Amino acid sequence: MFPLSVCMIAKNEEKHIGECLERLSPYGFEIVLTDTGSTDHTLEIVKKYTDRIYHFDWCDDFSAARNFCIEKASHNRILSLDCDEYLEQIDLPALSRCMKQHPLSAGRILIRNRFLRDGQISFEQTRVSRLADRRYFHFTGAIHEQFENRDISLGRTIYDAPLTILHVGYDESESDMQSKSLRNISLLKTQLEREGPDPYLYFQLGQSFRRLGDSERALEYFDAGLSMEVDPSLDYVRTMVESFGYTLLDLKRSKEALGLAELYDVFAVRADFIFLMGLVYMNNGLFDAAVSEFQKSTSMKEFSVYGVNSYMANYNIGVIYECTGHIPEALDYYKKCGDYEPARVRLKALSRVEG
Repeated sequence: MFPLSVCMIAKNEEKHIGECLERLSPYGFEIVLTDTGSTDHTLEIVKKYTDRIYHFDWCDDFSAARNFCIEKASHNRILSLDCDEYLEQIDLPALSRCMKQHPLSAGRILIRNRFLRDGQISFEQTRVSRLADRRYFHFTGAIHEQFENRDISLGRTIYDAPLTILHVGYDESESDMQSKSLRNISLLKTQLEREGPDPYLYFQLGQSFRRLGDSERALEYFDAGLSMEVDPSLDYVRTMVESFGYTLLDLKRSKEALGLAELYDVFAVRADFIFLMGLVYMNNGLFDAAVSEFQKSTSMKEFSVYGVNSYMANYNIGVIYECTGHIPEALDYYKKCGDYEPARVRLKALSRVEG
């Protein structure tokens, strides 16, 4: 048995949990499941894969449920998954080495988020800390919970674990997604009232309102979070800055977004922020500066959202060159986008014109 416990919480997950556990079963992981009140066939399905099943009385606190679950595990090394997350790729020897080399760090796994929009499937990739030693880490946050050090003096270091997950939860209908966002907002506000101002809660509230399409409210919460003292090395802080910038662009407040340049030296450590600055300059008609940022983003190895350091950046360069009449250059950059459909469309259109 591989010395790792996969810990999950569930409630009425019959739609996904069978596939989730089936993909885990060949690797010899211990599977520990905490159920918070399923009334469908979830538990019947889970019993085919593990007998480590426990009940937890739901108390509107995801961290409480997850911490209960990890305490029931036999191994100290914990991989936390959701029921709608399917294992796609894993390198067990490399994972074993990483776990030994980084005993006091949290491992970030690569998550491919699948979206079904207007009948079309698309993907976004992010890295999230989901692998840690329970002796040094536990979950915090009533919702959008995350691994944090039990001893804050240890700091929070991370490493990239050789593990890829497919997340299919975004395949839900628009009404289901809205219901989930509204539920999250209610839980986050309750936690905010109970614990007081917190930048992480403001960040998650901003994200939830952005998913609802309420950009004004989203901006208010991002601004509140960024007005507090935050650690710019944390992933969520970096994402909050980027979401703040995207929300300004959504609201057509492009000139205000230029103010993000003041944060460049602090946050230009991964491709996402540099790509965002390319969009900001592009929306302000500063095309040379935009091209420079997009080109720089393609040289960056660290990223959160897949494509910002490759085809998405090259596509935007192509758009700029096309709009400014530099068709040969536009064709070159569209060709660098591979199978990215918008680039393929422009290549076909421009090829007819060139022909």
